[in-house]
Amino acid sequence: MQIYVAGNVLRSGDGTVGHPFKTIQEAAQIARAGDTVFVGPGVYREWVRPVNSGTQDKRISFISTTRSEAVISGAEELKNWEAFENIYRVRIPNEFFGSYNPYVDTVKGDWLANSENAPHTGDIFLNGRSMYEVFDIGNCMHPQKDNRSWNPEFTEFVWYTAQENNQTVIYANFGDKNPNEENVELSVRKACFYPEKTGLDYITVSGFSIRCAATQWAPPTAVQEGMIGPNWSKGWIIEDCDISESKCSGISLGKYYQKGNNNKWSQFKVKDGTQTQRETVCQAVNEGWDKETVGSHIVRRCDIHDCGQTGIVGHMGGAFSIIEDNHIHHINNKHNLAGAEIGGIKLHAAIDTVIRRNHIDHCTRGIWLDWEAQGSRVTQNFLHDNVPPVGTVIDSGLSLGEDIFIEVSHGPTLIDHNLLLSDIACRISTQGIAFVHNIIAGSFTYVGKGTDNGSKRFASDRYTPYHVPHSTKIAGFMTILHGDARFYNNIFVQKTVRPDLLDYCVARNLDTIDMNNFICGTCPYNSYPSAAEYFKTFQNGNNSENGSKDHYYDHLPVYMAGNAYFNGARPCENEKCHVDLDHKISFYVAEDGGRYTLHTNLYEYLPRNIATMVNSEVLGTAFEPEQRFENPDGTEIVFDRDYFGRKRGIFPVAGPFEECNTDRFTVQTPGFGSYMIRHEERKRISEKKGMEDELEELTPDMQKNFEEQVKSEEPNLEEIQEPNFTIDEDEFENETRVSNVNSNILLTGCDAAGIKFPFEGNLFQVSDMFVKGNEVWLYDNINEKLVELDLEYGIYRNLKKWSVGALQSLDVSDDPNIEGLARTAGTLLCILSKSMAHDAADTCDTIQTKVNSGIEPKGIKMRFTPKYLKFIHNKKFITLEDVIYRMSRSSMDVVTERLENI
Repeated sequence: MQIYVAGNVLRSGDGTVGHPFKTIQEAAQIARAGDTVFVGPGVYREWVRPVNSGTQDKRISFISTTRSEAVISGAEELKNWEAFENIYRVRIPNEFFGSYNPYVDTVKGDWLANSENAPHTGDIFLNGRSMYEVFDIGNCMHPQKDNRSWNPEFTEFVWYTAQENNQTVIYANFGDKNPNEENVELSVRKACFYPEKTGLDYITVSGFSIRCAATQWAPPTAVQEGMIGPNWSKGWIIEDCDISESKCSGISLGKYYQKGNNNKWSQFKVKDGTQTQRETVCQAVNEGWDKETVGSHIVRRCDIHDCGQTGIVGHMGGAFSIIEDNHIHHINNKHNLAGAEIGGIKLHAAIDTVIRRNHIDHCTRGIWLDWEAQGSRVTQNFLHDNVPPVGTVIDSGLSLGEDIFIEVSHGPTLIDHNLLLSDIACRISTQGIAFVHNIIAGSFTYVGKGTDNGSKRFASDRYTPYHVPHSTKIAGFMTILHGDARFYNNIFVQKTVRPDLLDYCVARNLDTIDMNNFICGTCPYNSYPSAAEYFKTFQNGNNSENGSKDHYYDHLPVYMAGNAYFNGARPCENEKCHVDLDHKISFYVAEDGGRYTLHTNLYEYLPRNIATMVNSEVLGTAFEPEQRFENPDGTEIVFDRDYFGRKRGIFPVAGPFEECNTDRFTVQTPGFGSYMIRHEERKRISEKKGMEDELEELTPDMQKNFEEQVKSEEPNLEEIQEPNFTIDEDEFENETRVSNVNSNILLTGCDAAGIKFPFEGNLFQVSDMFVKGNEVWLYDNINEKLVELDLEYGIYRNLKKWSVGALQSLDVSDDPNIEGLARTAGTLLCILSKSMAHDAADTCDTIQTKVNSGIEPKGIKMRFTPKYLKFIHNKKFITLEDVIYRMSRSSMDVVTERLENI
């Protein structure tokens, strides 16, 4: 069943197309397995609480009809401000808040750093951006810039709250702005999309903007709140969403409420938090935590930003999940919250969880895997600038930040094919890890440290669980011995050390090699044994009762091969590796319209013969759980593909990129974090709006192998689990569904040229073609039909209601080459719609040869296959629009009119 929601209707209907519901919750009340809820654009100020569960083959799907334009908000508009001294004030009756008043409730819980004033869970928002809470009226009237924030200029926009006569009074300083003329909101709900009961499985949430909830601190020893989350269920998909401005956490894949064990440490203060956390894990196992009932979620293609604690949080509930193709950024930048649970991604017990192809930047900490990162894999991620900006006041060691933090886990934890470009690459208070084919520009910190509870008189080592492989069943508990680490085929490039970071650590005696050092390389493992040295200690009866027991508690061995070191990066003693002391390596990341490109001269000096192929057999098994580094299904991992999915040779290149004949790599392109071209091929056109065309430099070898590259394997369909749905666009009456097309070039005269072809059972007679970049819109004026076609990705859709225009026009009869290009685009649409009676491949070859004969004199080459149409000029991809401009021999006319069918 299809259920429809439109927030702009005068009164709620029955959920049909003609009479949609007014709220999403009305749809959630009746949606059952196999149903799809379509939500039109608008702001929905509600907490959506699903009540029914889907199944693996019949999901319940909630889908925004226009990406990010259906907004689920945890806030209400705040009007009627009155002037008070030099600020503004508003009074709100406490009855307005119901059972939850976030201006009485404060942020609290285990591992939250104590402060003199506890912030409230609520926030005030000025034009969508949360202001800063202060704790007396004087600071509200005369705010001071707070340089602990990563955005100090905004810290003078402040608010203060007090309780007066059963009213919540908000005082706020908006600078020179009048709040009655701006968009001012206050958060009132603790969630936006989150079921109240556990066990509601297989729900998809797609394309929403989710924002401004008054969430509570989410430690691993309490129920973990988020603006959106499955609440201890299985098989959710959260995709293509914009998630921002949560007080604490954006997405929660976290722990359920455990009676008698919810913030037990901070509430009763008797047992240490580590002990209560062990109890929560054991209690969860006893109460049914397993792969069959909890976890296995997918979070993909989301833009997650500007949350106070984490972008994604979870303890146990995020096991067996996939977090992919997201952009996670600007997390904990306000620094109004501090503690041990902060990061772009903060997961405990991420068993068999894969974190891949994410772009994570400007977070206090990029990824933090804490406890039981067993079978976790962090691969093909782009991490940078996860460190305080210059000039920031750093108030704790945890505020230094790093790209990845792995803590008190026994592994196996795999870190491969990542770009770790922040000043601190990884905090390694753990064991059972493998770093393979990464570029690492920062240091490794806390090697051999950070695994006890800080007791001064007594031993306080943290015992943490490890599990039966690929299961939640507990196999044992043990302290962290450190080591059991593998470093294969990585590139280490020393950055210039920032004086402010170094000064902070020196002043606090934290600048030692086993704490906050800034030396890039594996040198913190200098004193660790090799495998031969370590296992030799167990010979000659040393494991007998009369022998010494020390070797059972010594550091575990470290394994290294195929690494390369530049700019003074330091290898571990006795490591056989490549060290370049002769050349200065430069690298920087440039951003242009959301496209991030790594520029470097590294590959001029990187030798090609230092690395060998690595696989699960080479990596072996993590010591404590006796589990090998392998895929979640137990199959072998072979590192035979690079960051971009290109096939490696028998002797691969160190680092994440197999291609070496270039000085730049486009590592992330615009659009919700996804940067892998072969993954973008599955996207619908509606999901690609606003994305720029990729301009990837082609080397001769790449050009030679072009056909092979673009036919790279599709993603695993079982992992993707795309919901199967259709939208009856003819019936869903919503004026915002009109497609407004603003192209750059209009090709006229297509009907006179006889450009026509079979299409979906009819004859499509092209009268005009609109062009922008690599997208075209083919217009049939006889049948009043407009079809949108993406040439590069080979996808199309029929537009039902549309308004289309262009800047300038050109008649195809003026140039036979332009006519040939228009005819080729029509042929591709014929092939994609499966309307061609002839052999498609032969047709493409014939047309490619004919068109190339006309455009190759201009240095342009066309590649035409049954799946796509692409163009190359000077070893770079260019668009059809570029080709037309280069080929056109006559001037173009200005277009002043639009074609419409609305």
